[in-house]
Amino acid sequence: MNYTNILKSVTQRLPLPNQVRNSARGYAYAVDSWTLLDRFLILGSEDGTYYVSPQKLTVENADNLIALIKTDGEAVVSKIVQISVGGKAPKSDPAIFALALCASYGNEATRSAALHALPRVCRTGTHMFAFAEAVSSMRGWGRGLRKAVGRWYNGQPVEALELAAVKYVQRNGWSHRDLLRLAHPKPVDEGHLSLYKWIDDGELPLATPGERGPGGAGLRLIRASSALAGLSAKETATLIRENRIPREAVPTHLLAEAEVWEALLEAMPITALIRNLGTLTKVGALTRSNLNMVTKQLTDAERLRLGRVHPLAILNALATYASGGGVRSGAQWEPITAVVDALNQAFYAAFVAARPTGKRLLIGLDVSGSMVGTRVAGMAALDCRRACGAMALVAAAVEDAPTFVAFDTESYPLTLSRNRRLDDVVDLLARTGGGGTDCALPIKYAIKNKIEVDAFVIYTDSETWAGSEHPVAALQRYRNTMRVPAKMVVVAMAANRFSIGDQRDPNMLNVVGLDPTVPAVIEQFLA
Repeated sequence: MNYTNILKSVTQRLPLPNQVRNSARGYAYAVDSWTLLDRFLILGSEDGTYYVSPQKLTVENADNLIALIKTDGEAVVSKIVQISVGGKAPKSDPAIFALALCASYGNEATRSAALHALPRVCRTGTHMFAFAEAVSSMRGWGRGLRKAVGRWYNGQPVEALELAAVKYVQRNGWSHRDLLRLAHPKPVDEGHLSLYKWIDDGELPLATPGERGPGGAGLRLIRASSALAGLSAKETATLIRENRIPREAVPTHLLAEAEVWEALLEAMPITALIRNLGTLTKVGALTRSNLNMVTKQLTDAERLRLGRVHPLAILNALATYASGGGVRSGAQWEPITAVVDALNQAFYAAFVAARPTGKRLLIGLDVSGSMVGTRVAGMAALDCRRACGAMALVAAAVEDAPTFVAFDTESYPLTLSRNRRLDDVVDLLARTGGGGTDCALPIKYAIKNKIEVDAFVIYTDSETWAGSEHPVAALQRYRNTMRVPAKMVVVAMAANRFSIGDQRDPNMLNVVGLDPTVPAVIEQFLA
């Protein structure tokens, strides 16, 4: 019997080759080795699976990457730069880790290429700290590495370095002082000299008469930030406004003052505003005038687009804010109706920030009983049903005529328009299905109705166990029947370490959890 016939004959209660038993007593592909360098750089995993929660990258799980480096290390460096500079990966850690591997395991040409690529891949101080942590676990600090780090510091505008020194004192066990003491860069001008001296021993130069703006030999931003510790809330607010001091530089005890937050609000980026709505409410910073400004910013479609705020991020913020408490922080506040209303409007306004894939999509929406009340891994304020409805509504708004099929142990074709409201969609999903889970059904529906698609995108909570055919078998049958090389994305919003897609197939992507980075991953994969 050939492989295609095997796929047809095996129900989900029996395993296919290389599958293991999952906790729902069905079978799935266990997470195993990765096959493509692109997948590692974009997904940060070795098996075609994108994990929403942070995954610790180690040398032990990058054996194949090391083999590629030893085969053609310069090509690996080129690919790292391409993915990183092109903004194709939602997280920077995989590219930084891979660059550290190239600087450690490559030949002389590869190590040189990696170190010269450092400024392009590590664009912020936080990136440099991550690189230092990774590379230190693999090699010593030789002359080439020290010179590369020194070049990085001297190549940064002093204003950018000053802001980085104020905002991010240390990360991953590293500080700017640690790196400067290892690199010993020769300052390229007086501004860098003054900044390096302050980082090393806290020495501040005298203020320059008539000095304007941050940076420069006087380090105005650093001097202003250093003065905050002994000031009142009113004095602090004045310095924040005059020097655009970031929140990270404000002493913790002053962040309980409404007046301080009111000053921070004036230059706060939209993503920071959304993230801090609970705190702003708790400390009483949303006065009548500020409240009007905040609600206007939240519903400004152009501001949301420029900030690349995906509707999913708004929805998570709305669920958290309306609950009156932080899921992790334990902070409590009394939600303001005007802010809740603004976030509701912002969800739809943020559709302009969602990018279409440009592909023919069939979107499968799990409506099984387990979707009710199950929290989303990565956005615990949301349940899977609401998140599923939101992703469907965004697709209806930005994609060109996608097909929607709800499923449990049966298929339910749905009509979703871009003008529909989220609560209506969630209510529709609640009134549909409620049984077991068979993730093969959207694919079988497409076969039965001869629907040509470029990709299946399936949103489920965790696992598939019901049905007479594995999803991967149904996908292969679809490809053979329709003669379309369709891709498949499975977003398991509350998943464990099992996947229903075959990681050996480069046209399958498994997503574990859900957060605002996921749509970009799906878009890159389908492109």
